[in-house]
This record gives sequence, C-alpha cells and structure tokens, in this order.
Amino acid sequence: MNHSSIPEYWTLLLGGENLIISFCYLIVGAGIAYGIWRNRKTGIDPMIIAISAIFFSCSTGHFFHSFGMLAQTDILGWQVAADMVTVIVAIRFLSFYKSIDLLTRFSQVAASQAELQIKNEKLEQAMKDLKNTQIQLVKNEKMSSLGQLVAGVAHEINNPVNFIHGNITYIEEYTQKFLEAIQAYQVHYPSPPETLQATLDEMEIAFISEDLIKILTSINIGTQRIRQIVLSLRNFSRLDEAEFKQVDIHEGIDNTLLILQHRLKEKPEFRGIQVVKNYGQLPHIECYAGQLNQVFMNLLVNAIDSLEEAAEKQTCACLQENPCTVSISTQMINSDLVQIAISDNGLGISEEVRSHIFDPFFTTKPAGKGTGLGLSISYQIVVDKHNGKISCDSTLGQGTKFVIELPAYHPELRDKPAILN
Repeated sequence: MNHSSIPEYWTLLLGGENLIISFCYLIVGAGIAYGIWRNRKTGIDPMIIAISAIFFSCSTGHFFHSFGMLAQTDILGWQVAADMVTVIVAIRFLSFYKSIDLLTRFSQVAASQAELQIKNEKLEQAMKDLKNTQIQLVKNEKMSSLGQLVAGVAHEINNPVNFIHGNITYIEEYTQKFLEAIQAYQVHYPSPPETLQATLDEMEIAFISEDLIKILTSINIGTQRIRQIVLSLRNFSRLDEAEFKQVDIHEGIDNTLLILQHRLKEKPEFRGIQVVKNYGQLPHIECYAGQLNQVFMNLLVNAIDSLEEAAEKQTCACLQENPCTVSISTQMINSDLVQIAISDNGLGISEEVRSHIFDPFFTTKPAGKGTGLGLSISYQIVVDKHNGKISCDSTLGQGTKFVIELPAYHPELRDKPAILN
C-alpha cells in the first residue's frame, strides 16, 4: 500500500490507531484463551475457540497494517495473509450456525458438568466431615461410658475400703490392748502349768505379737493406697467437673501417672520406667479437666509403648547405661500461656511418620493394638477445644517429645459445652 500521498502526521495517527486496536484485540483474545484453558477439564466449546481465533487474527492484521504505516515498509503480502486468516476463521465461525443449537446444548452440558463437579467436591467434603463427626461422637460416647463405668466402680470400691480403713484404727487399738494384757499375764504368772506353756510355745506368742503389728500396718498402708487409686480414678473421669473451670494441671498429670503405675513399675521381663518430673509454678488454669486428662493419658501411653518396644530391642547393658525414662516438665511461657512437655528416650519416629502423627486412624502399631485416634483426639482437644497448640519433635533412635501450649484463661470459652465437635 502506498502512503506517499497521505500527510506524514496522518500516517503516524493511523499507524498508532491500528497498533492500539491490535493490542485491544490481543487482550480480548488472550482473555478468552485463558478462560478456555482454566475450564479445560469441563470441556472445550469449539465456538469459543473460533471467537478467540478471530480476535487473534484481527490483532495480527491490525499489527501488520500499523507496522507498514509506521515503518514505511511495503508488507502488503503479510497484510493480505493476515486478513485471509481472519476471513477463514470467520467463515469457520459462520459454519457453526447450522449446529448452533447443538453448540448451545454443549455449552449447557459443559456448565452442568462443571456445576456437578463442584457439587461432588462439596459432597465428598461433607461425607468426610460427617465421618469425622461420627468418629468423634463414637469416641465421646465411649469416653462418657468409660467415665461413668470408672466412676461407678470407684464408688463401689470406695465404700468398703472406707469401712475397712476406718476400722483399722480400732483394730490396732484393740490388738495393742490384748498384747498388753498378755504381757501383764506373763509378768504375774511367769510359770504357768505345763500344758498351758506347751500351748503357748506352739502358738509362738512372741512372734505373733510382733508380726500382728506389722500386718495391721501393712493393711493400713494398703487401704490408703486403694483410696488414693480410687480418688485418682474419680478425678480422672471428672464426671462431676465436665464444665469449664479452673483446675490444677499437676494433679491431673499425677492422677494419670498413678493409674498407669502398673505399666511403669519393674516386671520380671522389664526393668521399669523412670518418671522425671520438673514442675514449674503454675496457676490453676481454665480447662475441661476430663478432656485434658485424656490428652495426658494418650501421650503417656504412647511414650510407654515406645519405651517397651525399645527395651525389647536393647541389651541389658544398654538399659543400665540408658534406662527407660519419661520426662514431664511444666512452665509458664508468659503471664497467660502454660507449656507442658512430655518426652521419652524411646525409639523415636521418622520425619515421614511425624508429618502424619495427628491424622485420624494413622498408627504405626500392629493391628489390634491401636486405633490411630488417640493423637487425633488429643489434637482436637488441645487446639479446637482449648485454643492451644500441640507439636511433636522426634529424632529416630533417640526419642520423642510432645509439647502442649495452653492459655491459662479462656473468657471466650466459659459458657461453651465440653462436647467435642
């Protein structure tokens, strides 16, 4: 095209105009193409592709027109080629006229498919949430039933134990009087008849007098021990303290340790587990006591399981040098944050396992020995119910450490129920 007869400023103006138009067509075409790419999984509408191609070809044609005007270069062949591409695409677009109804339906099907996919995703999420809720409800029901059972058994045991313990004092007093009476008789009648002396020698009065006091002392200690265990069971279940209230964290940990004492003490095949407590000065914190006791139970049971497994794989010499130990420490991080750390020197866990440690149903224990819900429930209790944090730090072959951080006060949770969601 010859632009020699057109004033130069008109040539620049027309060239700039074509360049701007080319840029606008390019943006529109690119936007349509991007939309096609984003929705590629739901189907591609050929009519939309044709529209995008028209915009791209128009952009190319205007660009060549602009380039020819501004550069004063004769590129008529390129301009014609670009225009021909636009014509071909336009003809192709018009060919869709005969099947416009089919294309419309295709677009509707594509839109319906996209909507269906979104609904399926929402349904899958709803099913997942429902499953998790069902798990929590079953777990809560089990814990509630267990708490009621524990409280009931503790009550039934507590009554006869209190009866025995209350009468031990009188038995000791009466026994002491009988022994004093026997001693007085021996002083006043040092030489009883031979038949009576033979009977006394056979009965070993001296040994009985000494051993009877020891037996009564042992019974007294035993009943006190039973009363402590019963009290720990009642405190652990906390059925009478289900509401949000201030409690002593150390008392909850100690009660849990007392309940687990049978797994901590030495056995013929196991040297036992040392418990090292480093308690800081903590205020009574606001919490759901029963739920936190459940967290302590889960963490301590996991630590004991790990130590027992480690003990099976170590020699006696290794256990003497590095005895099985559970360490529990508490401290105030600041004026409103309590930290509880429970660690062991067991087998530890790998990074891969640690990344899934709080997932529901995830467990490394053999089938039948673990549900995979303990740490998941613990996470929900600490994070969701108490607005706290729980983390796991472990080195394979060296041990594992769980750290819990809890706000000491929860004004926003005081009126909420203790039921897990």
